Amino acid sequence: MKLIVQIPCFNEEATLLRTVADIPRRIQGIDEVEVLVIDDGSTDATVEVARALGVHHIVRQTRNRGLANAFRAGLDAALKAGADIIVNTDGDNQYAGADIARLVQPILEGRADIVIGDRRTAAVAHFSPLKKTLQALGSAVVRRLSATDVPDAVSGFRALSREAALRLNIVSSFSYTVEMLIQAGRKQMSIVSIPVATNKVERPSRLFRSIPHFIQRSVATMLRIYAMYQPLKVFATLGVVLAVLGTIPILRFLWYYFAGSGDGHVQSLVLGGMLVVIAFLSFLVGLVADLIGFNRQLIEITLEKVRRIELEIGSTDVRAQDVAGSRRFRRIR
Repeated sequence: MKLIVQIPCFNEEATLLRTVADIPRRIQGIDEVEVLVIDDGSTDATVEVARALGVHHIVRQTRNRGLANAFRAGLDAALKAGADIIVNTDGDNQYAGADIARLVQPILEGRADIVIGDRRTAAVAHFSPLKKTLQALGSAVVRRLSATDVPDAVSGFRALSREAALRLNIVSSFSYTVEMLIQAGRKQMSIVSIPVATNKVERPSRLFRSIPHFIQRSVATMLRIYAMYQPLKVFATLGVVLAVLGTIPILRFLWYYFAGSGDGHVQSLVLGGMLVVIAFLSFLVGLVADLIGFNRQLIEITLEKVRRIELEIGSTDVRAQDVAGSRRFRRIR
């Protein structure tokens, strides 16, 4: 059983040493523990520090592509390296590495596909009241959208089984945390949360420029991903709202029309008619998007099969190289 701990990094030369040092090398039920660093276009000495620390794998991206892209690249690299379980942690040492053993336990026991570290932000002293409020509100919305029960939806400290990693397809360019939960919930994966400890991070977040920017990007990601997986519900709801709004001015016109003064209220009929037509179009868009959604599911199934084939071919090539190498070694001897 191989565990790979992946660490997405962007200019983390000052904290990477502590992050890697906190990762336990022996965990009950795990035969191998390896560390993978994803350098997301760092301009400092992050890669040099990673090499000096002797991490097992380094994935380099020539420019900064964002956390979601780095997370996706890490999953692909970890799968190719033969990971049975993948743990994601932050390069700023926010999460306590000692909790990795507890994080992977539900997967080892076969009762979870994904495990999320719950920071219990309401009780964290170094989190501001605004951050606590936003976290609670955001997690509540994500729980609703994903049909899951995860108290800390934006926690980046999470473990995935190999099967879960193969089935996930992260397409967001901002953050993977929300999209991953919505996908996992809609794909009926088993998700477990466990409480974890956190370390105080002195530097400001590099994920967003400001709180309004974070809220804007997060809301856009939630709406986009939810609409991707529930298009008929989204557009049908929009259609119902527009139809109700359109019915009100139409009823207003009819009231005045039967009262004998409809000539002066034709604009209400025009406005209501336009809203009802738009509502009907919204229903049609939802229906078409739902049909496209079935096609997306087929593509995802195909992609998962292609991934499995690629990984099997890769492992076969590695075994063949090992056999060839051992034969050459025997000949030399």
